[in-house]
Amino acid sequence: MLRDSSSRVCSEGRYETPSAYDLQRLMWVRSGSNSSLDEVRPGIYIGDMWAAKDKRKLQAHRITHVLNAADGKFNVCTGASFYRDTNISYHGVEAFDMPSFDLSPFFYSSAQFIKNALSTPGGKVFVHCAMGLSRSATLVLAYLMIHENMTLVEAIKAVAENRNISPNSGFLEQLRKLDQRLHCLGK
Repeated sequence: MLRDSSSRVCSEGRYETPSAYDLQRLMWVRSGSNSSLDEVRPGIYIGDMWAAKDKRKLQAHRITHVLNAADGKFNVCTGASFYRDTNISYHGVEAFDMPSFDLSPFFYSSAQFIKNALSTPGGKVFVHCAMGLSRSATLVLAYLMIHENMTLVEAIKAVAENRNISPNSGFLEQLRKLDQRLHCLGK
């Protein structure tokens, strides 16, 4: 039974994860921003590698934590040492923006880092990858699902309202599986 074009109900009357196509349609509505750093939820920012390398900009936004979803030698090579002259806490995930890359093993540790950042008095977390569209957005969506009990549909709508996002097809499928575990099959 269809509730609207983007969410379904399980046979027992519970939420059912929409198809990848329906989820992509939610992201086609471009009401969000395309800047290098956008606040997508209170205290949570998503952006690109240029913002990640601009320590003055991060400090101007009072960023206390950075989650690099494109860490490593062949990605966006920042790290704890890059931010050593600031009070910014750092967490890196070496991920590649390819549909075949399994980002799901990093969902819970990244979500916990974001939660810890937001639990810090005055805490603000900046989550980035190269472009701020796929890897970083995927980790923020996973956080919203895991710690704010949002469905994938609710998380996409909340983030896309403030930033244009586009998780690749593999990441979207991994988020669908997380959504099914959390919301349709029970926790």
